[in-house]
Amino acid sequence: MSNRRRWTIVSLLCLGAIIAYVDRANLSVALADKGFIKEFQLTNNDRGLLSSAFFWVYALLQIPAGYMVDRFGVKVPFALGLCAWSLVSALGAAITSVPQLLGLRVLLGVGEAVVTPGSLRWIRYHVEERQRGLAVGIFMAGTKFGPAIGAPLAGFLLLHYGWRWMFLLLGVGGVLWLIPWLTLVKDDDRQLEAQLVKKTDAPPMAMARLFSTRLLWGILIGTFAYNYFVYFCMTWLPAYFSESRGLSLAKSSVYTGFSFAGMASVAILGGLWADSMIHRGADPVRTRKFFTIAGLLIASTELIGALSSSNEVAQVFAIVSLSGLGLATANYWALTQTLMPGAAIGRISGIQNCAANVAGGLAPYATGLLLHSTGSYRAPLYAVGALLVAGVAAYVFMVKPEYAPKPAAPR
Repeated sequence: MSNRRRWTIVSLLCLGAIIAYVDRANLSVALADKGFIKEFQLTNNDRGLLSSAFFWVYALLQIPAGYMVDRFGVKVPFALGLCAWSLVSALGAAITSVPQLLGLRVLLGVGEAVVTPGSLRWIRYHVEERQRGLAVGIFMAGTKFGPAIGAPLAGFLLLHYGWRWMFLLLGVGGVLWLIPWLTLVKDDDRQLEAQLVKKTDAPPMAMARLFSTRLLWGILIGTFAYNYFVYFCMTWLPAYFSESRGLSLAKSSVYTGFSFAGMASVAILGGLWADSMIHRGADPVRTRKFFTIAGLLIASTELIGALSSSNEVAQVFAIVSLSGLGLATANYWALTQTLMPGAAIGRISGIQNCAANVAGGLAPYATGLLLHSTGSYRAPLYAVGALLVAGVAAYVFMVKPEYAPKPAAPR
């Protein structure tokens, strides 16, 4: 494969992630709209449940999706998944009740389950270690550019055309992605995996063996902490700016977009920076671990904004904390591939992304409960800060090379 084609496909994976996250972010904007809330008579608990429904089924399907791409390759499952979730997103325009909306969010989670394990599997078998941070950074930037683009775009469409047109247009537009995907991508990752297994003589590692290691649990705790913050911002940040800081829906959508755009940009730069250090001889594990911890620490500065009575300070630290977290984005995923090399990377990515999306299910629902019980956004923000500190501790004390699982010796 030519270098140009390789990076074109990496960029295409980024675009696929953008489309997926735009289709997730549209509901967050609708749930901050007073007209939408009134039409469906939604409580804060209802809003939290609707925001979290997608993530529960998405999280549960991550490991099965990992098995699927390991078994059938990336190309066809990814194409089928995109068709399914785009159609489901567009059908949001026809809802007339809360149960219908809830059902579509569940189906959206089914369709999008293939995105992360499929993309990371493709990168694992087509991009070398010394460039993998950049590749993962570009892909993961799509998961941030998606909300960055989706929040202001959905806000614009909702304000000017109504929420039904918002769902329809954002859903249908994604199908065009299939044209370059089906044209450029070869269905060859299973062959590349077989060559790697034959070369290293290392059989796929059993799931029970993976879950028995301190390393994996440290990665899962850190992944949960990282994504709890991300999904709090994705699902509640527009409402937080609107309801707690008094911004209009248009302005709150723009600030949410800037926050995720900053994170996406730093994710690419952080991956490239780490790759550059590794290329010059730095240890891959120590380097990627350093960037991961630094990102989580900068993210914890969101507490400064939460404690401030100044809207300007709150807005600045919303952008700073999410942007800083971008240092971890590419590197915590690439670190997993560095510490757990070999076959079945789709399943390993599925396990990690399951933890990420359990956070996606808990963050919006727990935020709704805390907001309902306290009447303030401070308690939800304190919960975010505490989890980020726990994530730092997990990477410091548990994510170490000596705790990596060792494959059983071949018989």
